[in-house]
Amino acid sequence: MKTRNLVAAVALAMPLAATAAYADDAPAAAPAAPAAWADTLKIGAQLEAGVMGNLASPKDNINFGQLYTDRADAPVVNQLLLSIGRPVDPKATDYDFGFKLQGLYGTDARYTHFAYFLDKSLKGQMQADVLEASVSAFTPWLTDGGINWQAGMWPTLLGFETIDSSTNPFYSHSYIFNFGLPVKHTGVNAILHATDTIDLYAGVDAGNQTIYGKDNNSSSSFLAGVKVTPNDSFNVLALMHYGPEDAQKAMPSGYNANKYDRTYTDGVITYKVSDALTLTTELNYAKEDFGVLTGTKVKSAEAGGIAQYAAITLSDTATLNLRAEVFSDTRGFFVAAYQNSLLAVESLEGTNTVVPTGYSGHSTYGALTAGVTFKPTLPDNMSALTLLIRPELRVDNVLGGPGRFNGGKDETAAMASVDFVLTY
Repeated sequence: MKTRNLVAAVALAMPLAATAAYADDAPAAAPAAPAAWADTLKIGAQLEAGVMGNLASPKDNINFGQLYTDRADAPVVNQLLLSIGRPVDPKATDYDFGFKLQGLYGTDARYTHFAYFLDKSLKGQMQADVLEASVSAFTPWLTDGGINWQAGMWPTLLGFETIDSSTNPFYSHSYIFNFGLPVKHTGVNAILHATDTIDLYAGVDAGNQTIYGKDNNSSSSFLAGVKVTPNDSFNVLALMHYGPEDAQKAMPSGYNANKYDRTYTDGVITYKVSDALTLTTELNYAKEDFGVLTGTKVKSAEAGGIAQYAAITLSDTATLNLRAEVFSDTRGFFVAAYQNSLLAVESLEGTNTVVPTGYSGHSTYGALTAGVTFKPTLPDNMSALTLLIRPELRVDNVLGGPGRFNGGKDETAAMASVDFVLTY
């Protein structure tokens, strides 16, 4: 600091210090006014489009074992997401409230519909859906950490991958995401922050992809689980969702869908090894009580597996992602493909007698996926936008047993894809 600046600073500080000595009880400066509620609203838009190429060019144009990227060799617009909301402050210590409304238009909506809710407003591959319509709250109850509440419609909390494409490492999804997890719920859930490291989850809802008053059966389902975060580098999330999920309209005469539960159990273990490497392990188990009816005997169906992820930072703009997965379907109940754009939601409702493309009997699938996520630096006049470009190579295989791919002809499916996600 130059000498004259130092002298000026001392000269200014001396009378201020003297004043402070005789004004110890002077009122403190007023705290900054909190932001207006309207200023905390967040409005966003997101576009995802891509193409999944299949080296076998299957005649049915289906990438069996996938849903959201099921159309082979055809460019598609997966998602146009429009959202508005006000998130609850994650550091809140007093009452706080928020909401989120998010609409989806694109080919992904074929698999995200609630039963009987906007289910057939559009009948082609491009469909519309309400992905989320919920209110949220923080209440400082029971513990120092309080409770976070959510009510309305929202995507499931189970699993590592999400419907929102911008938070996923790959364009294609795992077997676990496609077939081993619920999709969306309507109801209420709560997260109790029991300690600094333990969160407890509980909830009640209408079931998977159903809403109260238009449920495909007449029973509720339940959520329970725990998240443990001992430090910033490691956490475990274990959740279970259980309750009747079968459509009463599809049940054989004399059988009540409300008496047969479907249980989804999922655990996600995340370990940040270093700034450049994050490992994620997902363990999954699903069970359907009404798996198959042989004569008058009902047998359950089971599915599940393990997926291992690695995210390796290559540079400020590139991340290498790897995924290895094994998924088993004991009776061919869970893994299926849908030729018709409305067949998925009609199967959920039990209103279509057409059976989805599937294979009875025990099948175990393996899949290896490698991709790079590029996040290029955009010009200053586009600073409000984020662009992801994700090329991907994927190989699926039937680990023992007859072929399941390319119309049941092949035991192996090799695919290459690329998509982009533009977010505002």
